[in-house]
Amino acid sequence: MRALEDALGYRFKNAELLEEALRHSSYANEHRGGAAVSNERLEFLGDSVLGFVTAEFLFRRHPDAPEGELTRTRARLVCEDSLHEVARRLELGRYLRLGRGEEAGGGRERASILADATEAVIAAVYLDGGIEAASALIHRVLLDDVTEVRAAENRLDYKTALQELVQRTPGRALSYRLTGEKGPDHAKTFTVAVLLGDEVAGSGNGHSKKEAEQMAARDALERFQREAKGGS
Repeated sequence: MRALEDALGYRFKNAELLEEALRHSSYANEHRGGAAVSNERLEFLGDSVLGFVTAEFLFRRHPDAPEGELTRTRARLVCEDSLHEVARRLELGRYLRLGRGEEAGGGRERASILADATEAVIAAVYLDGGIEAASALIHRVLLDDVTEVRAAENRLDYKTALQELVQRTPGRALSYRLTGEKGPDHAKTFTVAVLLGDEVAGSGNGHSKKEAEQMAARDALERFQREAKGGS
């Protein structure tokens, strides 16, 4: 557990909280005669703590963003894919307590189990160290390293991320234009340009028009990010 605490950047005063956070219901069900309690209650609490900290982060970071945009961004940041990625970086799977059946079925790699364990660990930190400790952990493993664009990338929804970015500046219209296609019918490659007004903002290729549009939106997002950082 010390290695996991190092990864979390937090030392528990009550180590049992961390152990409970890593105890899957399948393990608890197999040890009903003992004192084993699953992480389901901690998962419930962690979901709320994560939601609150993320909402405050977005509220302060984007003072002009409307409620709908904040809600969608928060949903992407705290979705199962994002939490699964956090769990992978922390190597939570190594520390899980699983029942025999779940262990045999590959539970240590299951996205839903790892995402739930991430929420449970957040709750454990909250109960052990308070909201400041939990907030510091959430920022360290999720918010400080994950932008709204990266959250959209986890869902492969670059078009939505680009649309939300452009909407912050009224009067700028996005459109997509097919600029080329090549190859036989069974293996065509399409090229699409995304335009901001009359100017090309990005371009991309794909095996379908939708995929090419996503890649064009991704190219535009990356260009905007470089410009925001002062790059070329």
